[in-house]
Amino acid sequence: MTGRLPAGGRSTRRLLWSAGVRPLLTAVVLLTVYFLAPLDGIGDLGAVFLLVAGVLAVGAVAVWQVKKVLASHYPAVQAVEAAAATVALYLVGYAAFYYLLSAANAQGFSEVLSRVDALYFCLTVFATVGFGDIVATTDSTRAVVSLQIVVNLVFLAVGIRVLTGVVQWRRQQRQNLPGASPGG
Repeated sequence: MTGRLPAGGRSTRRLLWSAGVRPLLTAVVLLTVYFLAPLDGIGDLGAVFLLVAGVLAVGAVAVWQVKKVLASHYPAVQAVEAAAATVALYLVGYAAFYYLLSAANAQGFSEVLSRVDALYFCLTVFATVGFGDIVATTDSTRAVVSLQIVVNLVFLAVGIRVLTGVVQWRRQQRQNLPGASPGG
């Protein structure tokens, strides 16, 4: 086996189905926690703690996902799942932070952000769309948004490079196993 999808209908469909469903379920769980978590009583120090905890959580999930890719029989499929799960956590974390910033300082953005607004704003920054309907208006919120923009670029570049490198390495390791066919 070289990491390619299995030939054959049912097992391929099951593999692709589970690879699509797991990230979707991860996103649903993260969004559910985001919308139900009691964030309203958190002050400035709590927001900073949440940001640090979020960064650590994204890092831990990224490392865990790379390990899963390394152990996978189908590393490319696992890498897509890893990217989806890590990006979902990253985005929900930034959305929660924007929500807390807005709650702590009503003038930080062009409007007070609801949880939906914060998630929407985070997604527009991540996608580099920047519609301009919600904008950071203070130096501190502009600094946080600028940080997200820089981290987005690094996160995407490094994440894609690491995952493609791990997939290639894993495929090469599987090809070198005794009994592995060179072409298949």
